[in-house]
Amino acid sequence: MFKSVWLRRFWPWPLGAGLLLAVVWLQGQRLQVIQSTEAQPLAQLQLQDQRDLAQLLLLRQLPTFGYDNMVANWTFLNFLQYFGNMEVRSQLGYRLSPEFFEVIVGNDPYFVTPYLYLSTSTSLFAGDPDRAVDLMTQGVSTMTPNTPEGGYFVWRYMGIDKLLFLGDGEGARESFETAADWAEQSTLPDAESVAQASRQTAQFLAENPTSKAAQISAWAQIASHAVDDETRRLAIERIESLGGEILADEQGRITVRYRTDE
Repeated sequence: MFKSVWLRRFWPWPLGAGLLLAVVWLQGQRLQVIQSTEAQPLAQLQLQDQRDLAQLLLLRQLPTFGYDNMVANWTFLNFLQYFGNMEVRSQLGYRLSPEFFEVIVGNDPYFVTPYLYLSTSTSLFAGDPDRAVDLMTQGVSTMTPNTPEGGYFVWRYMGIDKLLFLGDGEGARESFETAADWAEQSTLPDAESVAQASRQTAQFLAENPTSKAAQISAWAQIASHAVDDETRRLAIERIESLGGEILADEQGRITVRYRTDE
């Protein structure tokens, strides 16, 4: 049997004076790095990487004066700059991804958007899926099926990481089941399709914990939500290596065709 699937905040004011000064200083340091990246030799880039790590560790200790959401938002914006600087990442890698992830989850575990970016970057590029799963587990422990909206996505991302990077088929099945349960209680427009896809992946894993169909479905999820071309390329490469077929229609829309009985 074959199946085809489509590959398809708010900054509070005023701030506590101490936090504001720290944020302005840290942002100034990062802007200086971005503006001078091309002129920096590898040794200087490595030194800046150490400074970035120190800044992230500092953010985990700074008092937030009640503005945890602002710290999480600001850290996420800095992560996007970090992740998007492909020239530097090609030389230094993505080792700070879990550090960004920890600051964000520690300050605003309800901030759902970063989980997609940080789980992919931490597991796929930084090679630390255990920590990615630990941080997602920390995040979902504070959530309920309807708070925050879209919390079911985090369970789905966790299922993907457990399946593809940890080889934990049973743990992945449980995560996909929970994603489906939560999505079925949501009124968001995409909740029904997420519930259906998650339930089907869980069924594949219940029948076969090493199911190729479940793995292809998970890689298709990564490909369809990829935030950069390299992630998408890697996901498509894994889909094809598992026997999935990438198809494009006349409108250029991409689907994945694969056997559901393998």
